[in-house]
Amino acid sequence: MVINTIQGDLWDIAGFGVLPKRIAVVDDEPASREALCALLSAEDLDVVSVSSGRELLRRLPELLPDVILLDVMMPDLDGYSVCRELKQSITLRHIPIILITALDSMQDRIHGLEAGADEFLSKPVTRLELQARVRTMLRIKMQYDQLERMLELRQALSYMIVHDLRNPLAAVMLYLQLLKRRGSVLPEHMRYLDMATSEAQKMSGFLDDMLMLAKMERGKLSISRSPVYVDHLLEQVRQKMVPYAESQGVTLALKTDGQSYPVVADVALFQRVAENLVANALKFSPAQSVVTVLVEYPRKNLNEEEVNSAPAVRLSVSDQGRGIPPEDFVRMFDQYEAVHMKEHGKAELGLELAFCRMVAEAHGGRIYAGNNPDKGAIITVEL
Repeated sequence: MVINTIQGDLWDIAGFGVLPKRIAVVDDEPASREALCALLSAEDLDVVSVSSGRELLRRLPELLPDVILLDVMMPDLDGYSVCRELKQSITLRHIPIILITALDSMQDRIHGLEAGADEFLSKPVTRLELQARVRTMLRIKMQYDQLERMLELRQALSYMIVHDLRNPLAAVMLYLQLLKRRGSVLPEHMRYLDMATSEAQKMSGFLDDMLMLAKMERGKLSISRSPVYVDHLLEQVRQKMVPYAESQGVTLALKTDGQSYPVVADVALFQRVAENLVANALKFSPAQSVVTVLVEYPRKNLNEEEVNSAPAVRLSVSDQGRGIPPEDFVRMFDQYEAVHMKEHGKAELGLELAFCRMVAEAHGGRIYAGNNPDKGAIITVEL
């Protein structure tokens, strides 16, 4: 049989052996549904019959089809609407959809493409055309599945490597501290020891960011919320980062409202965000300039009706460097875009800002960038 041969080739290509692939046939008319199933069920395919778009959406987590044959003209919820809903889902958008319609105008096909359809079949459906369309969509789905598995494997390997690097790095930091405490280093060499310690701490922070990013992507990072007095936390960050700032000839200033207000957030993650933003600003700061950390509490002067729409805290870190090109305002917070930008000459960029974005979004907040009116850039986090 044609489909049987096609399926055998596809299984070999994808490495799935002879496991049948699942096709969901969605049509409100029993006769049409049965006809499509009859064309497919005699072959090496697992064909599932679904009587409406709503039933498909309800059963998708259970069915997880490899291809969906979807009728357009259905009552209550038509094929276009079902298609749009599926393509808006991060976990389901990769499933290929073949729209089946009695309509054959260019406008109808454009409508289907806008809804996210991957292929079209016109009624009455012929066996050969159906086989060809299903073959194409199965190949696309298999290639997607293979790519997903490769990416998962690569992420798992990266996670393991980063995790294993932490132990020797911790040992290096410990030995550096021991050297410093014993006082066996000559005074003129002490600054080199401090620089080595600072660089080791940077690397430790970078590894922590990578591990947290991996956990966030896997949905395994738990947010532990508790009241945070942001002014106090930022003063700790300032004291920690001052030596690094002074080594570059940069002044690190903290501006607050003078009264600290408790904000509910993950203390460790919020502190890491603040440290990353300050470290990022210091990268771009010339000597004899100022990096300013500003904290505001937008809700404090609002009435009860306005409070819910305003952030609890706004943290801004500004520098007096060269500023940010407007085309990078959004890209710089995406880890994949950051890698691409780094490959094209923007070597100062790393994963720190991507980490900050993911933490902000995990708290239901946001992060955004801009330029100061006079000189330099400003990055703001709202929670």
